[in-house]
Amino acid sequence: MPQGWITASDERLQYSARLGDVSETIEPLDSPDQTEALQAMRLLLAQRPAPLDRRERPGHFTASALLVNAERDRMLLLHHTKLRIWVQPGGHADGNANLLAVALSEATEETGMAGIRIWPAAIDLDVHQVDPPNEDAHLHYDVRFLALAPGAAVVDANHESTAQRWAALEELESLGVDPGLRRMAETGLALARRLD
Repeated sequence: MPQGWITASDERLQYSARLGDVSETIEPLDSPDQTEALQAMRLLLAQRPAPLDRRERPGHFTASALLVNAERDRMLLLHHTKLRIWVQPGGHADGNANLLAVALSEATEETGMAGIRIWPAAIDLDVHQVDPPNEDAHLHYDVRFLALAPGAAVVDANHESTAQRWAALEELESLGVDPGLRRMAETGLALARRLD
């Protein structure tokens, strides 16, 4: 188990081009409920020439963060401008094999929050199709982390979302989120409540 939350200044968040770092991040999630996603990610790493490049097809790696509030009872959801669905903060690896760093960077950029802390071990893996306008449909191989907002967090979201809301677990179904987000939220909120 990792030793604690980390912040943007931590040396473990340095850029990496080493695909082995992706493997080291995903392999600890070798559990029955993650088997299918883990196998798909292993194949992507083994068979595709540029799995960290957003142009790679059938898909590529992304990283995201389940950003929970200081009370650890709600998560921040963003209504994605292009996809028009509620999602957690996240984005493309764009060559960076340090998916922990990608997740924290995306959460910071998309929410405008300073002082976000992130748990250094991935909590969920998910492979899902996206169909953005003016692009072909493709897969996101998303590696997901738990992040904690600062106590007096104010959301100043960027152009990538049209709305933001702190949502409780029981609200997710009414917001139409996919099963992968619900699974991650259950895992992440439970973990957040156990951590110092």
